[in-house]
Amino acid sequence: MDAIENNMTDAAQVNEGGHLPSLKDLVIVIKGAGEMATGMACRLFRANFRHLVMLETDMPMAVRRRVSFCEAVYDGAFTVEGITARRADTASDIPRIWASGEVPVLVDPVWSVIPDLTPHVVIDAIIAKKNLGTDMGEASLVIGLGPGFCAGEDVHCVIETNRGHDLGRIIEKGPAQADTGIPGIICGVSGERVLRAPCDGLFDAVIAIGDLVRKDQVLGHVEQMPVTAKIDGMIRGMIRNRTRVPAGCKIGDIDPRGAAAVHDTISEKARAVGGAVLEAILNRYNR
Repeated sequence: MDAIENNMTDAAQVNEGGHLPSLKDLVIVIKGAGEMATGMACRLFRANFRHLVMLETDMPMAVRRRVSFCEAVYDGAFTVEGITARRADTASDIPRIWASGEVPVLVDPVWSVIPDLTPHVVIDAIIAKKNLGTDMGEASLVIGLGPGFCAGEDVHCVIETNRGHDLGRIIEKGPAQADTGIPGIICGVSGERVLRAPCDGLFDAVIAIGDLVRKDQVLGHVEQMPVTAKIDGMIRGMIRNRTRVPAGCKIGDIDPRGAAAVHDTISEKARAVGGAVLEAILNRYNR
């Protein structure tokens, strides 16, 4: 825990008006380790921020699992675009994982480790569409992704996550655009590409991420009720098999581009949001 204690001292100096830490020493806590959080973490990692910590639930449910570091919770380690995340069983594992050049993922759904880490930056990347308890007192720079946050009230800045002209915009006062509830459009297709649970129960898939599927094809079942494709395309994402889900829960995503689709690299949206987070951090600390 010595490395964590040293970082606590650095953060305290900043909070008390002392010197700004060097960029390479910044401790950055990311709430969530799903698709958006992972794309952002990879962008920060490649920019040489290596003291990242991702906090997750004990049973994360990502759809785009091939590009989500939360899979490390189940598998012990998971690699996205050459960057490896590794599950930390306790906070004391974090310095060792940092030293190995990897990103620690700690199961801590209530973020209890934050006071001990005293991070310089906290990023709420849960994409819950509401604030689950993040506040500006958690770090010198607290960033919220998407709707549910208000810059200047509960976070220092908000990053716009809605596709369109303002995607990736840094908002320093006020909220992001409200959640539309409408999935992004790909090749003119929106809601039809999203797979949802027809009822409460365990999901059993009969196909896998990357498979090409046809409209009306049965892709799996929730209990005895079939989950069918509404369009032709490629399975770009799907939750883990044998996951218990409520009715209406998003359980998969079909990309209508079919064989031309990409399911195992970070999306342009996640890269844009990651770039905005990088800009916000540099604006605060690179002085």
